Amino acid sequence: MSLHSPNRAALGIALLIAGVFAISINDMFFKQLSGGYPLHEIIFIRSAVALLVLLLVVQMEGGFGILKTNRPWLHVFRGLMIIIANMSFFLALAALPLADATALFFVAPLFITLLSIPLLGEKVGIRRIGAVAIGFLGVIIMQQPWADRASLPASRLVLLLPVLAALTYALTQLMTRKLGVTSKASALSVYIQTAFLAVSVLFGLMVGDGRFADMQEDPALRFLFRAWVWPSFNDWWVMIGMGFNAGFIGYCLSQAYRTADAATLAPFEYVGLPLAVMWGWWVFREVPSWEVWVGMALILGSGLFVFLRERQKSGRVSRILPKQ
Repeated sequence: MSLHSPNRAALGIALLIAGVFAISINDMFFKQLSGGYPLHEIIFIRSAVALLVLLLVVQMEGGFGILKTNRPWLHVFRGLMIIIANMSFFLALAALPLADATALFFVAPLFITLLSIPLLGEKVGIRRIGAVAIGFLGVIIMQQPWADRASLPASRLVLLLPVLAALTYALTQLMTRKLGVTSKASALSVYIQTAFLAVSVLFGLMVGDGRFADMQEDPALRFLFRAWVWPSFNDWWVMIGMGFNAGFIGYCLSQAYRTADAATLAPFEYVGLPLAVMWGWWVFREVPSWEVWVGMALILGSGLFVFLRERQKSGRVSRILPKQ
């Protein structure tokens, strides 16, 4: 069967949508747990479970020998960028509606297109530059620069956290594209989950006693500095499930992009936006404001235009996902 046959493309799309759906569940549970646990504790438990799952996958894909690399510092830097991206996004979830944070993160491909000019020396035409400008106009609308603090869903700093997450994720993608990565997807996921474990342990040792939490009024900062607590029975199962879910996400997305062409799959990543709106309404009773709907439409439209234009020009498509 041809690599680009309709059947393989359909399988790739199905795997991608399954992975995006799993990511939306992961984000929903992070937000749900953000009121009672510190971010680094949730990440520690989730990453420990995910690492065990991924090590089993590594064994099936060739054994622990595939974890060897001649570019350790590249993986360290890549891991740090993804950690910043993830922690920024999850901190935003503690204070922002789910749809708001997700829509703002989806400017990542626009950052990739814009930063590819100085970092990779790529030529980007006026149409894509215009699309990027429209997408960032959507970001500005969602930031509501005309509003006072009392009418905003969160502080100005928190509103910028998903944008920081998108920027650092874009830098990760550009670095990977420029330097190249030859490791298997399971090995890359092991490096990332190991980095998450190391950072969460470091945070726990420094601030896990909660001594800084009482100084914070912002829900995002309380999520960061809250003391470690023993999870309830039900929350243990949620966190363990998030770990298995993280392994499922990595498998679905890596298999999707091995099965079908990236240019075919990438637009389907935007399924994450309506899913975020659905979970936000169903679980948290959040209804996006008109600013969010307008911003979401501009970001979605500009991102899809960039995808289609890059596919038309060169066949290279900037991926958005995954958030590990």
